[in-house]
Amino acid sequence: MVLDNFYSVKSSVENNGFHITEVEINKGHELYKGHFPNRPVTPGVVLMHLFKEEVERISNKKLQLVRANNVKFTAVCDPNNDPNLILESEIEDAGEFFKLKAIAKNKNGIVLKINSLYQ
Repeated sequence: MVLDNFYSVKSSVENNGFHITEVEINKGHELYKGHFPNRPVTPGVVLMHLFKEEVERISNKKLQLVRANNVKFTAVCDPNNDPNLILESEIEDAGEFFKLKAIAKNKNGIVLKINSLYQ
C-alpha cells in the first residue's frame, strides 16, 4: 500500500465477479494536513488508487494502471462527514490485463465512477 495507514478494509464480499468492499478512511492521516487543513478532501488520484489496490488485493498480483477510459468525480469525499466508502467493482481477468468497472460511494451517494485497465 502506497498510503500506509490511509484506510482499512472493514468487509469484502464477492458474487460472480462483482465485489463489494467497505473501507474506513483514517481521517487523521497525514495527507489531510495539506489537503486541506480544517476541511479534508480526499484527492481524486487517491480514490483512483484505492481501486488499483482493490484489483491487486483480489487478483493477488502487483499491477499498474494502464488506462483510465472513463473517470468521473461526482462528489467530495470528506472523511469528517463520512469516513466509510463502499467500493463496488466488476473485475474481469482478460488474460494479460484486468478490466475494472466500478463506483465508490458513501452515505451521501456516488463520489467516483471509473472504468480502467491494469496490467
